[in-house]
Amino acid sequence: MIYRKAIFQDVESIHKLVNTYAEQGLMLGRSRNILYETLRDMVVAENDGEIAGVAALHLVWDELVEIRALAVAPEATQQGVGRRIVETLLKEAKELGAKTVFALTYQPGFFKKLGFHEIPKEQLSPKVWKECINCAKFPNCDEIAMVKEL
Repeated sequence: MIYRKAIFQDVESIHKLVNTYAEQGLMLGRSRNILYETLRDMVVAENDGEIAGVAALHLVWDELVEIRALAVAPEATQQGVGRRIVETLLKEAKELGAKTVFALTYQPGFFKKLGFHEIPKEQLSPKVWKECINCAKFPNCDEIAMVKEL
């Protein structure tokens, strides 16, 4: 398994992977446009030329970053792929000088295993919500806020 920054050629595979889970209600969907715009934020796990996982590190505000769009291909689950992607993003967050990492998720147990803890969404900086207006679930967000201090 190779863990690397995403490139243009990955977008279709990422789109399919993320939106397959979104169709099942397990995560929020992403348009191709958003994927292209945030490509530099993404890390992928590649196995034999296939995308086995993806997630992005989004810079929100002063020393605050978000892990978003985490998805692991069904055939690669329970193999540490998601954990390794998050660890890669946490390392990058530390290198950038981030102090707080958060995720809005439907899978809080996964993040808890990585040292995150649940908080009320209202405790997050108002800067977090600027992109939510474009979400289909706005203003009735049902994701769970998980935070980790670095």
